Amino acid sequence: MSPRVSHLDNEQCRQCTSFSDYIKKNRKKINEEMPEDAPGAQHRREDCPLDKDELGNKTWGLLHTMAATYPEKPSPEQRHDMSTFFSVFSKFYPCTHCAQDLRKDLKDCPPKTESQEALSQWLCKLHNKVNAKVGKPLFDCSKVNERWRDGWSDGSCD
Repeated sequence: MSPRVSHLDNEQCRQCTSFSDYIKKNRKKINEEMPEDAPGAQHRREDCPLDKDELGNKTWGLLHTMAATYPEKPSPEQRHDMSTFFSVFSKFYPCTHCAQDLRKDLKDCPPKTESQEALSQWLCKLHNKVNAKVGKPLFDCSKVNERWRDGWSDGSCD
């Protein structure tokens, strides 16, 4: 079965384009095709395939949680497996240009797999590099375990 043709497929894949970017770019065409009072006008279902922003947000959540639960004293096999994971992950990440950037970043600065703290700090710095590139605020990496492993010190996650 071939994938259904979508307006999102015209220039970039869904995982390379955020829904909000698509709407901004195609607002006039969308408004011409769908009256404002039409059911579902400018409304997106909750169970749609992930767009670039959703994919990125959920991916970072997974990666940070993996780093947060990584052993403090990993075995040589665990260290190798984590490095291999990031290498393979960078080859299959659905956003093509994101994956290319990740492969370059991994080549320039391979994962630090000697401990949970080292991996979490390495990943936080990588995430901040991406945040800077896309104009998002940087995260204070001294709080990475509080954010992803322990929960905020004010008890708001309890």
